[in-house]
Amino acid sequence: MLARLASWAGRLKREVAALALAVRDPQAPLVARLLAAAVVAYALSPIDLIPDFIPVLGLLDDLVLVPAGIWLVLRLMPDELMERARRQVAAGDGPRPSRAAAFVIIALWLGLAVWSIRALMQLAS
Repeated sequence: MLARLASWAGRLKREVAALALAVRDPQAPLVARLLAAAVVAYALSPIDLIPDFIPVLGLLDDLVLVPAGIWLVLRLMPDELMERARRQVAAGDGPRPSRAAAFVIIALWLGLAVWSIRALMQLAS
């Protein structure tokens, strides 16, 4: 069972890497690119929708949202584009960590935090 889970996690990691490559391809449809960017950002983000320390629910979002997002993007992405991206990942030409992407993710989370705090302060007053 543990070996199956490890294998599944490895496939998920490779799919996220392939999606990260597919997002950059100009042949990808815009909707698929935007959704893939959101899925990749969420999968790689250190901040979860539901924090991991909350029993069961904290891990459930990672086990449901990321695979569901990948599934949806794979339905929208052209098959030949995804196969090309998978071959690149298998060959070791996967995406490299990007400081710009990290900055964008951090900025989005900070913006969401500021918006949430303001909304809560308005509710309290």
